[in-house]
Amino acid sequence: MALDRITGEHSVAFIRSEQLFDWARRNSLWYLAFGIACCAIEGLMSASGPRFDFDRMGVFFRASPRQADVMIVAGTVNKKMAETVRLLYDQMPEPKWVVAMGACASTGGPFREYPNVVLGVDKVVPVDVYIPGCPPRPESVQYGFIQLQEKIKRQTEERRAARHDRR
Repeated sequence: MALDRITGEHSVAFIRSEQLFDWARRNSLWYLAFGIACCAIEGLMSASGPRFDFDRMGVFFRASPRQADVMIVAGTVNKKMAETVRLLYDQMPEPKWVVAMGACASTGGPFREYPNVVLGVDKVVPVDVYIPGCPPRPESVQYGFIQLQEKIKRQTEERRAARHDRR
């Protein structure tokens, strides 16, 4: 029984290391920016700049989908570009999250009447957080990432509760 406490799933070291990894995952989000239109310049680049400073939140830009765990889709997605969005999403490692930034990425925005515009990036990839605005303010972008961090925290707690229910 004592050996099971040290090496088994109920050990203190196992729970604490899992909590450490979950905390690190939540507070170190590396994003892949897929900026297609003005949302990328006015919202995302402003939020990454010195005035709003994404780095202090633990949010860092990565140029490769293989190193990113968050995809930010900012701007109008047309049907031709949807294939590329899906390809980049598929190249990202698990766990991964998607942020739809701006009215165009969320619903098609003012271009929704055009036949080649996708009416929301959620038709292409699953979206975790929507950031409203045309273009969204940098404060909205930061708030969207705070909401994503809270969602990751809730997923961690749900996973932990589900594991305890199985016992």
